[in-house]
Amino acid sequence: MKPEKTIYYSITGVGDSPTEPTGLVRRTFTEEGRLDEALRKNLTWERDTAIIEWEYGNLVGELTEISEAEAQVLIERLREKWSVQGSGN
Repeated sequence: MKPEKTIYYSITGVGDSPTEPTGLVRRTFTEEGRLDEALRKNLTWERDTAIIEWEYGNLVGELTEISEAEAQVLIERLREKWSVQGSGN
């Protein structure tokens, strides 16, 4: 399944600063259809409903479309944040 287009969205929770996203989701369009995924704390992508929930106004928080380069920077920030949280510090 080769992606034809991928759109990334940063997730900002209610009361959180828009400059400090708490998560990342993506929507990939392929010949087979649309695939929505979220980045998990183990840094793998898994199917998720956050984008569709946001589109219907059911997501607590906000999604902001970002570029692939911005997504890569955010992945690194989340990797650091989640590794510190996971170490018990």
